[in-house]
Amino acid sequence: MLGLATGGVWAAGSDKPEKEEVKIGFIPLTDCASVVMASVLGFDKKYGVKFVLSKEASWAGVRDKLSNGDLDAAHVLYGLLYGVQMGIGGQKKDMAVLMGLNNNGQAITLSKKIADKGGVDGPSLAKLMQTDKREYTFAQTFPTGTHAMWLYYWLAANGINPMKDAKVITVPPPQMVANMRVGNMDGFCVGEPWGHRAIMDGVGITATTTQDIWKDHPEKVLGSTLEFAKKYPNTCRAMMAAILDASKWIDASLANKNKMAEVIADKSYVNTSKDAIDQRIMGRYQNGLGKTWDDPNHMKFYNDGAVNFPYLSDGMWFMTQHRRWGLLKDDPDYLAVATSVNQIDLYKDAATMTKTPVPKSPLRTSKLMDGSVWDGKNPKAFAASFKIKA
Repeated sequence: MLGLATGGVWAAGSDKPEKEEVKIGFIPLTDCASVVMASVLGFDKKYGVKFVLSKEASWAGVRDKLSNGDLDAAHVLYGLLYGVQMGIGGQKKDMAVLMGLNNNGQAITLSKKIADKGGVDGPSLAKLMQTDKREYTFAQTFPTGTHAMWLYYWLAANGINPMKDAKVITVPPPQMVANMRVGNMDGFCVGEPWGHRAIMDGVGITATTTQDIWKDHPEKVLGSTLEFAKKYPNTCRAMMAAILDASKWIDASLANKNKMAEVIADKSYVNTSKDAIDQRIMGRYQNGLGKTWDDPNHMKFYNDGAVNFPYLSDGMWFMTQHRRWGLLKDDPDYLAVATSVNQIDLYKDAATMTKTPVPKSPLRTSKLMDGSVWDGKNPKAFAASFKIKA
C-alpha cells in the first residue's frame, strides 16, 4: 500500500509525488509549527517532496494566493476555506481540507483598560458594557475564520450580540498587539503567541482560552484548492505524511516542544521571543492579573491522530455558525459540502503511511461552553437553536 514496502518512503512509479516541490503558505503563529518542523527536520524529503515555505502577512493574502495558484497549500483557518467554498469569504472556489494541524491554543484577550474597569471575563465584560455605554470594538482575524467564530460564540454565550452590541473589525494576527497598544480595540481573539505577547507587553489580559469554549476544537488545517488535491493526490499524501510525522514529533516530549519553540521564534517564522511561545505550548498559562494555571487542554498537534483527522462534523460546525451569524443566507446541504471539502480518503492513505490511528466515525460529539452539544447529526436545527443570532 502506497510504497509501504520501502518503510513508508515513496517507491518509484505510480506512488511518486507528481509535484516534488510544493509552495506552502503560513501565517506567523505557534500553530504553523508542524508545517515548519516538517521542513526543518527533513520529513518532507523522506516522502519525496520539498516544502518551500512562504510567510504571509494576512489571511486574506493566504486566501488569494491559494485561489490563484501562487500557493499550492497553506496553514490556514478552517472557517476561511469553508467561506471560500460557499462564496462568502471571497470569490467562490472549491476548496480542500487535507488534514487538521492543531486543536486548542487560541485565546480571547481584553485590553488592560477594560480589565482596569472590571471587565476580566465574559460576565464582567457584559456587565461593564451595560453600565459604561459606548461603542465597543473587538477584533478577529478573518470574517469567516475560526477566531471570528470563537469570539462571537463567547460573546453570545455571555449575552452580548456581536452583530448588534459591538463593532467587529478584522486585523492580521501579527498586528493585534500593536493595535491594542494604541487603543484600536477593546478585545481580540487570535492564535498564540499573540495572546501571551499582549500580557508580556502589559497591554492585555486573557479573558478565556478557546479550549474553554470548546475542548479540543478544530483550528488550523492544511488546505488547498480541490483542483490541486485532485490533480496531485500523491503530492498531497506526501505532504500530509511529512506533517503527521512532524506533529507526532512535537507532541512526543517537552524537549521537542522546547526545540520547536526555539525554531519557530526565529524572524523567518513567527518573529518573536522564544518565551512568548514556550509557556503556553507546555500548558503553562497566566492571565495577566496574577492568576496562573496548568491547562491539560493546551495546543495539541497530534494527540494520537485525533487532531489531524478531518472530521466532517468539524467542517459542518463552521457552516452552522456562518448560518447563525447571517453570513450564509440559507441552510446548505451541510453533509454534502463537508464531504466534498474534507479529503478523508486521501487523509486515510497518509495515516496508513505514518501508522497514525484513524477514528471509526467521521462525526464526533462535543459539548461547548454554553452546554450545547454538537454531533453533526442535525446541523440545520443546531444552527437555528441559538437564542442570540444575527
